[in-house]
Amino acid sequence: MWRKLASFILKYRIAITIILVASTAIMGYYGRKVEITYQWAKLLPDNDPTSLDYEYFKEHFGQDGTVLVIGVDLSSLKKLDNFNAWYDLGDEVKKIQGIEGVLSVARLNDMKLNDSLGRFDINKITSEKPKTQAELDVIWDRINHLKFYQGIIFNPKTNATLMAVSFRKNELNTKSRLAITDSIKAVADEFTKKTSVEAHFSGLPYIRTNVARKIKNEMGFFMVVALIVTGLILLFFFRSLYPVLFSMIVVLFGVVWSLGIIVLLGYKLSVLSGLIPPLLIVIGVPNCILLLNKYHTEFAKHGNKIRAMHTAIERISVSLFFANFTTAIGFAVFCAIDNQLLFEFGLIASINVIVTYLISLFLIPIIFSYLPDPLTKHTKHLDVKPLRKLLLSVDKWTKKNRKLVYLCVIVLSAISLIGVFKIKAIGFVVDDLPKNDPILVDLHYFEHHYGGVLPFEITIDTKRDNGVFSNNARALYRINKVQKIISKYPEFSKPLSVAEGVKFLYQAYKGGDSSFYKIPAVTELKKVAEYIQSDERSKNQDQLKGVIDSTRRITRISFQMADVGSVRIKELVTELKPRVDSAFNFDYEKNTWMQEYEKYDVRLTGNCLMFLKGNEFLVNNLMESVILAIVLIAALMLTLFASFRMILISIIPSSVALLITAGLMGFMGIPLKPSTILVFSIAFGISSDGTLYFLTRYRHEIKRNKLSMSDAVSLTIQETGLSMIYTAIVLFFGFGMFALSSFGGTAALGILISFTLLVAYCTNLVLLPAFLLSLEKSILKKSILNVPLIELVDEEEGTEEDDLKK
Repeated sequence: MWRKLASFILKYRIAITIILVASTAIMGYYGRKVEITYQWAKLLPDNDPTSLDYEYFKEHFGQDGTVLVIGVDLSSLKKLDNFNAWYDLGDEVKKIQGIEGVLSVARLNDMKLNDSLGRFDINKITSEKPKTQAELDVIWDRINHLKFYQGIIFNPKTNATLMAVSFRKNELNTKSRLAITDSIKAVADEFTKKTSVEAHFSGLPYIRTNVARKIKNEMGFFMVVALIVTGLILLFFFRSLYPVLFSMIVVLFGVVWSLGIIVLLGYKLSVLSGLIPPLLIVIGVPNCILLLNKYHTEFAKHGNKIRAMHTAIERISVSLFFANFTTAIGFAVFCAIDNQLLFEFGLIASINVIVTYLISLFLIPIIFSYLPDPLTKHTKHLDVKPLRKLLLSVDKWTKKNRKLVYLCVIVLSAISLIGVFKIKAIGFVVDDLPKNDPILVDLHYFEHHYGGVLPFEITIDTKRDNGVFSNNARALYRINKVQKIISKYPEFSKPLSVAEGVKFLYQAYKGGDSSFYKIPAVTELKKVAEYIQSDERSKNQDQLKGVIDSTRRITRISFQMADVGSVRIKELVTELKPRVDSAFNFDYEKNTWMQEYEKYDVRLTGNCLMFLKGNEFLVNNLMESVILAIVLIAALMLTLFASFRMILISIIPSSVALLITAGLMGFMGIPLKPSTILVFSIAFGISSDGTLYFLTRYRHEIKRNKLSMSDAVSLTIQETGLSMIYTAIVLFFGFGMFALSSFGGTAALGILISFTLLVAYCTNLVLLPAFLLSLEKSILKKSILNVPLIELVDEEEGTEEDDLKK
């Protein structure tokens, strides 16, 4: 079969090349249409209870996290020129297309009781810019009496104020968000330039926009870095421009296909799928190395270029296929997780690993069959003396010092196991950015001055129309009780709710006296309600819009909170849920409502809770994906070697590498989170390549060359070891380049995978042959000769001249 494949490739070189170039051009046409996703990654499946609660919230109140905030020092705006510049900034921002509303100390509303018309009138505090400092002082005096805005728009305790900019929801998750955010940043920078007042930016729209832009920039950056790194390594190995140039062309074909497939499948680039193009460069180059190494090895034997290439295809193609197949498995297991982000990443990566393999299998032999014969200097990499000495040392160690090898592995594994128990599972919403990144610095600014910018919501369904105000307004008092409970936690900001709105109305009802900013007694509340109900038809008088639905049955309490991490959020939710339910008449001890006539449906939700549950979901499922990858690769090994002992031998070296990496994470304090757990299934799939290369060659030497097991191991180390070392170096530096990422998760992913692969290739080169030799006198020799379900190489030895002439 494989001989026929080699003959087919070399016989139809021109036709195959035309088909590959044309199909790649078509994929490039589609690939240029690739777009970046502007939606926040959804981590939970649709049927998850937390996800259902969030969808329930959005159904009644729309999407949360639609506000961008600009923060400055409060004292700076007490100067006339600065205040007026802040006033103008609000007007400029409001003019930007896609902005729904702007709220700041220069655009606040006050309410006055209009007894004659039986309503509350809304009046702007600043209908125009103040002309004198005295006018501004009066304005500030009025602002300071409006407790409704304290802790939300301005905070005298921390000397801070902000401008809240609301996006139109239909433009929030589109490409136009970038232009809107850039426009806001530009006019705000002009304000800073004019006044010398430093401005800080945050809010989910701002964070998401900048993260999306970083994804786009990093994909291009890492593609360039990957090409440079792998190109330099290839040049160092082969000492010729041809292997470098054409290997780069091959992997770039794979990159073009990956972008085209993303578009054809209807997907967009995310923080994960944006890594696929540079990953394919790193993963694809070893295919070229192995083919060229075998080609040069065969050519050095007899000097016949076509015959050497034919043998290279025949002997390497199937091993490469299964090696790439194990790599694809490492990615494909993510498709088993009920998460769109990981499903897309796993599907696209696994498909394109195989596509890149096929491209290299066809193009490398075709291209080099037309190039001049390799010179002697181009094949010197096959006999690098330092590497040959190293491989001889490895051979010696595996034969004479196996007990020491095993002892070292056992000690390292035991130490690593201690480190495993030190691993902590924790994640932050914005933890992938470096500590000095402006986004993170400004986020901490708002956490210090306002409690945070990440949405935390509580929805309350009173189970009856007008339930928020009926039944002596019990629901309103319970909402206020909940707010008092949560106010004791420093992680949360001042809430926005119907209760705060009622306090504002009551203050207006009492002539603006700030001492009356509170929930009134029932009799007073009924009087306030009469003024609201008498003017229900007036759009301007809907004081409670946004925090209560039209039937006044369902309401919300909106908090902003700090990015305290998944562990602390879980602690907070665990503490708050029973306390909130108890405040709403639920008896946890008896697991029933205190009064049957007063029941509520209370749900904790919002982006913060979605992140917490999503993080837990991914951590649990990704751990299962590692197990699935091991099982699938073990099943593949069974089909190839038809021996359960061989499965055990092939799995242990890569598993030891994973254990050592996990231990390193524990000792170095690297937390367990989605980005770091990805390491294990990906690394296991790739590291199994080395196992497959070694065992395939070993089996070949025993079965066809009738060598003893000891001689077969020695020959395999010498012949396969060189390619394994080259591959390990490419993978180590290739994945290591991701350490340059501005995303902490991507950097950790790259560093951990590169370390894992380096350890895995070392264990495959030392521990694997040690295992084989230790079992030399057992029935392993019988099992290694078992007929596999899939034959790896043709039974016939060599390449017949007749095949080359066909």
